Parts: sequence; structure tokens; C-alpha cells
Amino acid sequence: MRKSHPVRRAVLATAATVSGIVLLLSLKPASDPGSAAAAGGAAPPAAAQSPQGGAQPIGNGTVTGDAARTQYGAVQVRLTVSGGKITKAEAVRAPAGGQSDRITSNAVPRLNQAAVAAQSAEIDAVSGATYTSSGYKKSLQSALDKARAAGSPGSSGSDGAGSAQARTVTGDVAQTQYGPVQVRITVSGGRITRAEAVRAPEGGQSDQVNADAVPKLNQAAVAAGDAGIDAVSGATYTSAGYKQSLQSALDKAGG
Repeated sequence: MRKSHPVRRAVLATAATVSGIVLLLSLKPASDPGSAAAAGGAAPPAAAQSPQGGAQPIGNGTVTGDAARTQYGAVQVRLTVSGGKITKAEAVRAPAGGQSDRITSNAVPRLNQAAVAAQSAEIDAVSGATYTSSGYKKSLQSALDKARAAGSPGSSGSDGAGSAQARTVTGDVAQTQYGPVQVRITVSGGRITRAEAVRAPEGGQSDQVNADAVPKLNQAAVAAGDAGIDAVSGATYTSAGYKQSLQSALDKAGG
């Protein structure tokens, strides 16, 4: 039997030692956090704490979106926000009259629920109410934009007094012979800086009457600073309802 040559044994031993060292070196970086992240492991703590999506918070309170015109009438959405979340959504205006009444009574409650569930304007249209759904989403987005503006860090000013200086208040609905009237005002520095009718009688001759009367009433409310405004000729009922809702808004705003 041939004996192993001493030189051959030394070469084999050296090769085994080198292989072991290489194996140890290849395993060591796995304990390095940076290497683990590069290999798809857990991200550093700082990354885990970064805000998701960069979404701007929404301010608490009640906010009414702009009216969205549709083929069958205006749609306007009002939101109630608490704790930075939408707790209530309602359509203060929606198409009315004829077949629209049936469609609206079915679609609006679903859209209201969807808005609260989604916490955004990314909601599905209700089948059979395409135009109403589209208008609802537009007004809903407008309300969300206003709520986010109110909730932004700069909206209250550096001393935090801005929210007391400017606020938006919606008066109660005033029922008239021709339909409901509802007024929203913006108050800043103790004065009315903006007034608008978020609801007014619609349909038939009412559209023409209110197209003339409502802008005049809005201007009069800002100019007077109170509900002591004159009725618009030819729009007696709308004027009376406007003044009643305006007074309600002023009461809510603290006079």
C-alpha cells in the first residue's frame, strides 16, 4: 500500500483551512443591518416612521363643498369631521322633481355611506344615478379640499388664532312655499366676509327668480353684516327664507 506523500497532505490541509476562512467571511456581513436592508430585509427604524402617502390632515368641524352642476340639477355635499375623520356626509342639494326624486332617494344614502367608509372622494358611482354620483363626488372633493385647508399647519397662523379669526358656518334650513333655503357664511374678524345660499328653491320659474335674487341677497348680507336686509322684489318667499337661515348662521357664529 502506497503512503501519502507529506507534501500532498500539507496542501490538502491548507486548502481546507482556506475554505473554512472563506465560508466564515461570507457569513459575517449578514449581521450588518445595512447589508440586511440591501438584501430586502427590514428597513431602518427611521424609514418605518415616515408618514404614509404624505396625506394632509383634515380639520374638525362642518364644511360644505361647492355646488356641482349636473344635467338634472345641482348636487352639494356637507361633511362633518371629528378626530380628523369624516363622521357624517350628507347631500344638502340633489336633483329633485319627477323621476329624479326616486333616483336621488335611492342613490344619495348610498353615496353618503360610501364617503364615510372611503374617507375620500374615491367612491363608486351608484348604478342608475351616474350624473348625481358624478356631481356628488365633485362636491365631496371640494368639501375635502376645504377641510384640508382648515387642517393645514398654516391655517391657524403662528399664534394659533387664525381659526378664531375665520370660520364658516351653515345656518339651519328654512322651509318656504317654493322650497328650502339654506345660507352659509364665512366670518372673519367679527364680520361676514362671504355669504352664499347652499340651498334655494329649484325648478320651473324658481330657477329664473333665484338666479337673480340669490346673488343680491348674498351681497346684501355681506354689506349689512347681519340679517336685517331687504327682500328682493319678486322673490319674497326666497328672501324671507334666506333671512331666516342667515340669522341662524349668525347665531351659530356667535352673533
